[in-house]
Amino acid sequence: MPNELAGQIEDALRPVIGTVLATVSVDVEVRRIGKTLDTVDHSDVPAIAENLIEALRLVVGPDTAAAAAVRVREVG
Repeated sequence: MPNELAGQIEDALRPVIGTVLATVSVDVEVRRIGKTLDTVDHSDVPAIAENLIEALRLVVGPDTAAAAAVRVREVG
């Protein structure tokens, strides 16, 4: 079960990119920085937000990817 922060990041992303993409994105980005859903912490949020911009740009467009990153930063 993910820790509370991972859940908060996912919750922040849902309205912007949808439930399925939010779940997958959090999992992928947490692993990309060498963490797990259980070990991610607030110091990881800026890196996750920046990585999301690149990862989501082609899927949802640059504006939506940037909006998703903003929402993640607000969680941190």
